[in-house]
Amino acid sequence: MENGGKGVLYLVATPIGNLDDITLRAIKVLKEVDLIAAEDTRHTLKLLNHLDISKPMVSYHRHNEEFRCEYLIKELKEGKNIALVSDAGTPGISDPGEEIVKECIVKDIKIVPIPGACAMINALICSGINTKEFCFYGFLPLNKKNRKEKLEEIKYINKTIILYEAPHKIKNTLEDLKKILDKDRKIVLAREITKIHEEFIRENIDEIISKIDNLKGEMVLIIEGNYEKKENSLCELSIEEHYKYYKEQGLEKKEIIKKIAKDRNVNKNEIYKLFIDKEEV
Repeated sequence: MENGGKGVLYLVATPIGNLDDITLRAIKVLKEVDLIAAEDTRHTLKLLNHLDISKPMVSYHRHNEEFRCEYLIKELKEGKNIALVSDAGTPGISDPGEEIVKECIVKDIKIVPIPGACAMINALICSGINTKEFCFYGFLPLNKKNRKEKLEEIKYINKTIILYEAPHKIKNTLEDLKKILDKDRKIVLAREITKIHEEFIRENIDEIISKIDNLKGEMVLIIEGNYEKKENSLCELSIEEHYKYYKEQGLEKKEIIKKIAKDRNVNKNEIYKLFIDKEEV
C-alpha cells in the first residue's frame, strides 16, 4: 500500500474483441485488486469468467459517474486498490474514466496505467494513412450546432483524423463527411477490429457509403488530413474563422496573426489592425 495508506487506481485496458488480447499484467492486476469498477458489470463478468477471476464489481458509467466517483475515492482513501475497466479497450478514451482520474490527482491518489488494446491506434496503423500526426475526435456531437463546428474543423485540419461511430449512425456520419471532404481525400473504415469479421474498407467515400447498409460492429474512421490544400482552404474562411482555427490549436495572438498573414500573403500589420482591440474572436 502506498501514499500514506491510500490505495491505487489502476486503469486497465481490456480486449476490444479477441479475448486473447488481454495482457499478462492486466490479468495479474485484476486478480490482485480489491474491487473492479466496470462500465457494464455484465460485460466485464464475461471477461472475468474467461480468465477464471472472481472479484467484487461496481458499475461506473456515464450516467452514474459523479456519485460513483465519490464512492470509489472513499474506497481508495481507505486503502482499497481498484481496477477501472471499460467495456472494451482503454478506459478514459471515449469511455468513462477521465473524471475519476482528475479527482485522484486532486486527492493525491496514485494512478497506474495498465496498457493494452485501443481501437483507434489499431485502426490507424492498418489504415495506410499518415501516422506521424493525428487528431482524435471520438464520437461526433449529436447537437447540430456542435456537430457542424466539429465538421468544419475536420474540413480544414492538416493531420490525420480519427473518429468512432456506431453502426446505426455510420451512414449519416459518412453523408455529413461527404459534404465537407474533397473527393480525392483518402478514407478508411475499420470495423470489428481483432474479431472474426475484422475488415478495413479502403475506398473513396461514395464506395464506402454503398457498402455499409449491412455492416455491423463498432467502427473507426480514419480520414486523410487536408495537406495539399491547407493554405487555399484556410483562405476561404472569414478572417474571424481563420483566427479561430489557429486559436483552437492553442496558439497565442501574435503567432496567430503571423500565420494568417502568411496564409493570405498579406502584411501582418493589416491583420494586426483587425484584432488589436479584440481579446477574443
